[in-house]
Amino acid sequence: MAPRILLARHGQTAWSQLGKHTGRTDVPMLDEGRLGAKLLGERLARDPWRGLPGVEVRTSPLVRASESCDLAGFGARAEPWDALMEWDYGDYEGMTPAEIQAVRPGWLIWRDGVPGGETVADVAARADEVVAWARAAERDVLVFAHGHILRTLAARWLGFEAAFGARIRLEPTSLSVLGWAYGAPALERWNDTGHLA
Repeated sequence: MAPRILLARHGQTAWSQLGKHTGRTDVPMLDEGRLGAKLLGERLARDPWRGLPGVEVRTSPLVRASESCDLAGFGARAEPWDALMEWDYGDYEGMTPAEIQAVRPGWLIWRDGVPGGETVADVAARADEVVAWARAAERDVLVFAHGHILRTLAARWLGFEAAFGARIRLEPTSLSVLGWAYGAPALERWNDTGHLA
């Protein structure tokens, strides 16, 4: 089993700054996001990470994640993986939660999924695929991806239903670490943006 799975959320985009659901639209990062990705890379190059020698790296193929991976210094070691793509928001792509609530009061993505897009079960199945891969690895793994898929991945790593992801927010360019405690899956670090300060 992998000692740890490190999760890096992509840098800030115009849509993430506005709170828009950004699934499969390939929105580029803002300069702020690019700087954040570089700062994350500098942080991972220092102690205690020391550049994560031997780490196995996967990235969402969407440009905001793959560019974050490149800018952090892991692009040459990364393999793109569709399982790490963001939730397909279907008809709600590009909308803010308030805009969605105006047409569908009471809507919650973690319960309801989206019309024309993925269900919660669809996203959980992709997250389970990533968890299985990470647990089968013999070394640390590092993934660059998106807010909702990473929150789902954390929920599934911990043994919870995907809906647990609603309770664990995740900022752009954050670093999180999932590992083990007392032989059980554990949350070691979550939503850490100390490198951005």
